[in-house]
Amino acid sequence: MALFTPTTSHSKLSSLQQHYPFWTKTITIISRPRRTYVPITFSLVSNTQVATFEEGQLDRPKWAGETPLSRFVGKIISFKPFYSILKFGARQVLISTAEKSNIPWRDMTKEILESDVYKEMESIQNPSLVYPDYYLNPFHAYDEGNLSWLAAAEAEAATMSMVKRAIPNASSVDEANQVVRGNWLQAIDQHYQMHSANSMIKDILDIGCSVGVSTRFLASKFPSAKVTGLDLSPYFLAVAQFKEKETASRKNPISWIHANGEDTGLPSNSFDLVSLAYVIHECPTRAIVGLVKEGFRLLRPGGILALTDNSVC
Repeated sequence: MALFTPTTSHSKLSSLQQHYPFWTKTITIISRPRRTYVPITFSLVSNTQVATFEEGQLDRPKWAGETPLSRFVGKIISFKPFYSILKFGARQVLISTAEKSNIPWRDMTKEILESDVYKEMESIQNPSLVYPDYYLNPFHAYDEGNLSWLAAAEAEAATMSMVKRAIPNASSVDEANQVVRGNWLQAIDQHYQMHSANSMIKDILDIGCSVGVSTRFLASKFPSAKVTGLDLSPYFLAVAQFKEKETASRKNPISWIHANGEDTGLPSNSFDLVSLAYVIHECPTRAIVGLVKEGFRLLRPGGILALTDNSVC
């Protein structure tokens, strides 16, 4: 899969990159040298610059935080019948907004739910896995969180919608991905070439891989590497495995693992690249610490831990 489609000129892509400078702040790459750990935030626009950025002050909405209005909103949301109405309305707005951007949300969801994806569950699920408490809470407007077929069936459309909202001037989702995903992959590749003592990226782990969107991008960018996607949701992994089987065969097929990213059970020093793409914003602090610690444990000397995410506000 090409990172940059031939229908988009380099100058147009550069214009989009310059128009959205905040994307130069979304990737943090942390090297694992042989003796010390050095955190670096890598500029996505420059081909050579490596620098650290500071975010500006962000205004919180009046309904957020400890204010009378925020407490009032909290009480309204805690009333389950009203929350259900709000959730339904929010979902309909999200879906219709996506479809106005030519993202066929309903059709994509229907295609997955009416497929043979359910047959993948037995081979992918680890029945002995104990889920962390935070993962069992409702979120993303799903009562079961990520532990449902509907959440798994809608995940890729939701991801496409997120990318298009981030780059609204892009003419298509593919062009938006060229900025968001293309810059992410370019930053990883350039940083590895500049700072790693290893000759090439041979083994990649994508923690929190969801339905495999980021994992497939990594596998296409580094076709000689052995790529593994790991997630807590067997439903998401079933969709990832099903969709991978539906695509053209790869030189190195992607492996999928149902495990906790904080305690993967994988051998230490076994990966050149560990990626956390759009995972951190969904996790409590203790889980973030656990994910980063586990990522470092899994890295070989000279490997890198790459994190990319949305703004928390």
